[in-house]
Amino acid sequence: MEQKFIVIGMDDRPQPYFPPEVQELIRCGKVFSGGIRHREIVSSLLPDGARWIDITVPLDDVFARYEAHFASEGSPLLVFASGDPLFFGFANTIRRKMPAADIRLFPSFNSLQTLAHRLVMPYNDMRTVSLTGRPWQELDRALMERAPHIGLLTDREHTPDAIARRLLDYGYDGYTVYVGEHLGNPAKERIRQMSLEEASHSRFEHPNNLMLVARQPLPPRPFGIPDEAFEHLDGRARMITKAPIRLLTLQALGLSGRRVMWDIGFCTGSVSIEARLQFPHLQVVAFEVRPEGRHLMEVNSRRFGVPGITALIGDFLQADLTDLPRPDAVFIGGHGGRLADMLARIREVLLPEGCIVLNSVSAESREAFCTGIHDLGMKLCPPLHVALNDYNPIDILKATF
Repeated sequence: MEQKFIVIGMDDRPQPYFPPEVQELIRCGKVFSGGIRHREIVSSLLPDGARWIDITVPLDDVFARYEAHFASEGSPLLVFASGDPLFFGFANTIRRKMPAADIRLFPSFNSLQTLAHRLVMPYNDMRTVSLTGRPWQELDRALMERAPHIGLLTDREHTPDAIARRLLDYGYDGYTVYVGEHLGNPAKERIRQMSLEEASHSRFEHPNNLMLVARQPLPPRPFGIPDEAFEHLDGRARMITKAPIRLLTLQALGLSGRRVMWDIGFCTGSVSIEARLQFPHLQVVAFEVRPEGRHLMEVNSRRFGVPGITALIGDFLQADLTDLPRPDAVFIGGHGGRLADMLARIREVLLPEGCIVLNSVSAESREAFCTGIHDLGMKLCPPLHVALNDYNPIDILKATF
């Protein structure tokens, strides 16, 4: 059964232009598909008797109709999509849902290319981020990696004003905003240059996209945040994982190759913040039993420009872990004398090839960790013994599957 798609990219012009080859394909087509907006634009171009499959959620229903079409008659299915269908577009969805399909593409300019063209702004160095139906993760990553030129695809939740407020909240105030609304529609198209402050208080018509352009070179990321720069628990400067130990801990966790880190007993948030700042691809979930931890994480993560940490307050052993991303790296910063129970619970959710790291300051905690790891059938790695200034020596302990 042949599954042939012809995917045609288009913009928002009410009277679209298609090259002669595409016009002929449309005239000869029988079954068409696209969004409701696409149908409104191209309806006058469709041949008599044309059938249309709306692309709406849930997409499984749409693809079930595609499968039924190919099973019954097998004629090519012409799909209209926005811009370049391979640029976060519907052609990618077809490839994922129907990997055996034969796809022929006729792309148009995507919306960020169009915005750059209108501004006569080179975009070869642009970092592209889609927030359409996606979380903040990739924007946060681009900011922490100090990308000087970011192009953003938005949706009705991740609006330009919401994006501007997020940047301001975390100290990324060195960008100029360029917003394009209804790009490609001569009657509605609007392009604005704004400061982040102006954008944060403005309203925008959907669909829209924007670019963030740094006004001047961005400051480098710190490597090893000074301990005194953090806000501390009740002002107690000793209640923090010191910067050299923090960096050695991140090395033991092997975070460059990890996806999700859990930090249990985060206190000031120093390990979580340093981990996410140095490895912005990482998802970080942090647990702290003390209610003061929420304030400390909020203050310190904003102070150092580290958005996106999930901070949970309460007893880790009682926490509902069902909807959390499973970790492949876990740091235990505090265990309240219940290390064996904590290790057992971590072992239940830890992904294969994952690791657990504990910084031990006493013979008792070292023995408890080693015993607990042995009982769980995990492998103990050679410990690292560190003495730092006049502080108690620390053993950095690591266990793996």
